[in-house]
Amino acid sequence: MSGRSGVRSTADGRTGTWRNWAGNVVAAPRRTVSPSTTEGLAEAVRRAAADGLRVKAAGTGHSFTAAAATDGVLIRPERLTGVRAVDRAAGTVTVAAGTPLKVLNAALAARGLSLTNMGDIMEQTVSGAVSTGTHGTGRTSASVAAQITELELVLADGSVVRCSAEGTAQERALFAAARTGLGALGVVSELTFAVEPEFLLTAREEPMPFDRVVGEFDQLVAENEHFEFYWFPHTESCNTKRNNRSAGPAAPLTPLRGWVDDELLSNGVFQAACALGRAVPAAVPGVARVSSRALSARSYTDIPYKVFTSPRRVRFLEMEYAIPRAALVEALRALKALVERSDFRVSFPVEVRTAPADDIPLSTASGRETAYVAVHMYRGTPHEAYFSAVERIMTAHAGRPHWGKLHSRDAEYLAGVYPRFEEFTALRDRLDPDRVFGNDYLRRVLGD
Repeated sequence: MSGRSGVRSTADGRTGTWRNWAGNVVAAPRRTVSPSTTEGLAEAVRRAAADGLRVKAAGTGHSFTAAAATDGVLIRPERLTGVRAVDRAAGTVTVAAGTPLKVLNAALAARGLSLTNMGDIMEQTVSGAVSTGTHGTGRTSASVAAQITELELVLADGSVVRCSAEGTAQERALFAAARTGLGALGVVSELTFAVEPEFLLTAREEPMPFDRVVGEFDQLVAENEHFEFYWFPHTESCNTKRNNRSAGPAAPLTPLRGWVDDELLSNGVFQAACALGRAVPAAVPGVARVSSRALSARSYTDIPYKVFTSPRRVRFLEMEYAIPRAALVEALRALKALVERSDFRVSFPVEVRTAPADDIPLSTASGRETAYVAVHMYRGTPHEAYFSAVERIMTAHAGRPHWGKLHSRDAEYLAGVYPRFEEFTALRDRLDPDRVFGNDYLRRVLGD
């Protein structure tokens, strides 16, 4: 049913289950609502609180954790979408919270605008991406949340607040925390991003030996605006990617080359290789050696989102840790030694990216220059032992787990690696003392 307030809901008992993209998280909410306006969202929160139900907002399900799971009221974003304002003079664009990043990127491109940086996929909603700390790689820019200039939030009592870095002291504190708020402070309803005139990026992708990459890592980061690489376990091979601004002209990949590399090799053939590795684990090292040689060097120039992002159709589970950038080489060598001495069979490459320090309390790059190490396992393949072993390496370097990816850390550990952790939890206690926005995941990572 739907009302004039813009809320569409399903009756109790008819909501069915919600699953995330990877299929490892399942929730059975009492009610599912799809508001189309901030007013409708606020009404849904007030009604849930009155009924004694918890509230969580779910985006497109690209988190691997149960951050959005609830047995109460699940808010879906499908109708809370679209560009709401463009201010070219200020260099900002305001969008509804449920807008997928791919829709935002296309809308910006149509207006000759772009975000400065972004992650490598764009299926997430804007609010889901910022709330869990989605980031790209960059020498001076990375986090999506760091590009927000203002946001609108529905609090536990159903009130609506706007906050920015230019407001009162309370608004500034809320803005600082809510940019990566984990859904713990309220439900984001609207976001304003800093944008800039659209530019061109030249991507240079090429294979490189592992020892060379780690030996030249600091230089590669310093010389490129955006540097990342993938190491293929069971091999000495990496694939590097350097993205730098270009004066043009545009020289995009040909449709055939793009299809061969991004669809056939990176998705179709890779899917078959992962399935073979799951069925016959002993085949994984050989498949990894073939995979590491399959992608040849290439260079192309295009608008930002067509360079930063890639299609990801092979489903997997992922864990990612943020560690001090200075610790990256030691941690990565330890990870490589772990794979070599163990019985683990890892078909997915290990992804390494960087980010500058930022000032967001629960950002994984909060207060320190950061390197990210992401490990993956094909869906349906045992992952626990591998992830746990990698996690021990990362936590030895004061690693911070990505909020939307698998990890086993709790509030006691996290309070020790986030200097502003208590600042965040104190704000949560003030704004949501009854834990209207709580769930098991937040209880574990933030305490109760």
